[in-house]
Amino acid sequence: MQYLTLFTLALTLIATICLAKSPYQSVLQHSKIRGRQHGPNVCAMQKIQGTDKKYFTNCKQWYHRKICGKPTVISYECCPGYEKLSGEKGCPAALPLVNIYNTLGMVGATTTKMYSERAQLREEIEGPGSFTFFAPSNQAWAALPTEILDALVSNVNIELLNALHYHMVNRRLTSEDLKHGSAFPSMYQDFNVHIHHYPNGIVTVNCARLVKTDQHATNGIVHIVDRVITAVTNNVHTFIDTDDDLETLRTAVAAAGLTQMLESDGHYTVFAPTNEAFEKIPPEMLNRILGDPVALRDLLNYHILKNMQCAESITSGTPLETLQGTVLEVGCDGTDMTLNGKAIVQKKDQLGTNGVVHYINELLIPDSAKTLLELAQGSVVTTATKLFVDADLGSHLSGSETLTILTPQNEAFKEGVTMTGELKKLLKNHILKEKLSSSLLYHRQELETLGGIKLRVLVYRNSLCIENSCIAAHDKTGRFGSMFTVDKVLTPPMGTIMDVLKADDRFSLLVGAIQTAGMTELMNQAGPHTVFALTNDAFSALPKADLNKLMGNPQELAGVLKYHMAKEILVSGGVGSHTRLKPLQGDKLELNMRNQTVYINKVPVVEADLMATNGVVHAVGAIIKPLSPKVDREQADDPIRTASSMRTDSRIGVKNDDLFQKVRKSISSRTMTRIQ
Repeated sequence: MQYLTLFTLALTLIATICLAKSPYQSVLQHSKIRGRQHGPNVCAMQKIQGTDKKYFTNCKQWYHRKICGKPTVISYECCPGYEKLSGEKGCPAALPLVNIYNTLGMVGATTTKMYSERAQLREEIEGPGSFTFFAPSNQAWAALPTEILDALVSNVNIELLNALHYHMVNRRLTSEDLKHGSAFPSMYQDFNVHIHHYPNGIVTVNCARLVKTDQHATNGIVHIVDRVITAVTNNVHTFIDTDDDLETLRTAVAAAGLTQMLESDGHYTVFAPTNEAFEKIPPEMLNRILGDPVALRDLLNYHILKNMQCAESITSGTPLETLQGTVLEVGCDGTDMTLNGKAIVQKKDQLGTNGVVHYINELLIPDSAKTLLELAQGSVVTTATKLFVDADLGSHLSGSETLTILTPQNEAFKEGVTMTGELKKLLKNHILKEKLSSSLLYHRQELETLGGIKLRVLVYRNSLCIENSCIAAHDKTGRFGSMFTVDKVLTPPMGTIMDVLKADDRFSLLVGAIQTAGMTELMNQAGPHTVFALTNDAFSALPKADLNKLMGNPQELAGVLKYHMAKEILVSGGVGSHTRLKPLQGDKLELNMRNQTVYINKVPVVEADLMATNGVVHAVGAIIKPLSPKVDREQADDPIRTASSMRTDSRIGVKNDDLFQKVRKSISSRTMTRIQ
């Protein structure tokens, strides 16, 4: 029964909110439902601790109990238009319908009521008509700078009356009428008041938040706002053009050809960097951007949102699209407005006829305005960045060449790495001769490096790799080039698989076995191949007599070796929890990754990703045997149980052979300890 009640309540909540007509009404309805247990017409309000700021609550805020990163407390108050009755639960009584002047006193706007009388506005708002009054709260008047308030009240017949008339519209406007982006002529020289109605339910007039709405009166309606608003006469470009603190920005806007746009009709948000913000940028970088019209336009457009965002509309971090095409994380921390997590906004809500300006003290530089070297100057690739410079590759990364750099994460390098000739050559092969996007790469595509070699693209279900290095983060696309962050230092392919094996003393016995089995040509073919290469230790684990017998039977030896090969290329970064390979001879190979080690049929790889021009080599220290079909995957994860149930498979060319049984028994007893 309890679950049925909760289910019914949930359906009621969803249905009620879905029927609401606007974001504000949705939030109001949610607050009413949350306050229902306290009686009729009770709304749940969230108040930011340590402040007087209250909000109707939405689902996210209700469960997180935070607004602008600060904890909130829940209070239950009468919803707009209702009041308590002595001895009765909730707020059952509708507020008496009186004129606007008396309504101001009933809804907590007593200071506005007092100033209305002083300015001789009382008769007008008590008389006939149909007005909307955006009435500043008592706290709003108290927050006005003393010199501004003194100037208003010292000239009540003109300045104060004009200010109050600017808060009035000569028609009745409910919250439903306050559409996003709308403007209504005020009763002060028909200067517009500008409305913005945000998806989170917040409504602003000239960037002042409506804190109480829809207080009906006989001759109109009252909305309480959280600040005193002033007339808007200039566009956003005028702010930039007339403020000495924005002199550098003004020059940049003109050079980028954005003046006309910022003077046109629209609803822009401009995060305007001050002169101080520009001065924080290294002169060489700043001069380069200012002298490059494309980079400059990208930089400035990164500071402009496609819509108007008043500071009071922000209650949590929100990604918002810029004119440059990427997003800014616009958020808040207490009373501070933040950009990409930084509290760099100095002055908020400078409202213009076509948008709003917020002054910031740091320049926001998008990736699209940066050189490759500037892109690489990040926290996870600082080691690679320094090494590129030490390898005398900085000129390639700072110029206008169209390139792509592969930057390994810091953890890909051993501590105390020093520059050598070989490392310089290797780093040069981390720079590709094209500006690329990872989204356009395809399997087995070849990419040429500055070092003159070709690298292969390898596409797997959950990873995208270039040779053995797999992309570990989103691309960064700069002015002339792109940066791929990769998980490890690249191993360029050097010779065929046979060349790789011959060059490594660990595989001397394997090289001999390949030659005995007549597989040398196969190892040199174009491929692609993946070879699980048996080290000398793997052969040494066999009794000498058994090894000699195996080496003396080329057909059986070839069957064993072909079970260690697949006709595709699989690097360690492409191995998932249950990856399968079809060997050249025999049943499937099961691979997985545990503790950064690749296992094949539960045999660990001792060194992965030895790259060859026709494939990849993974060194293994034991002969790989088929898993018993009777062992499920959970059982196979236990090497001891797996070893006890291993058997030969006729498809690898060793059918019930005593020699292979001895090999299996010997390997099982001598290598299980290593695997574990």
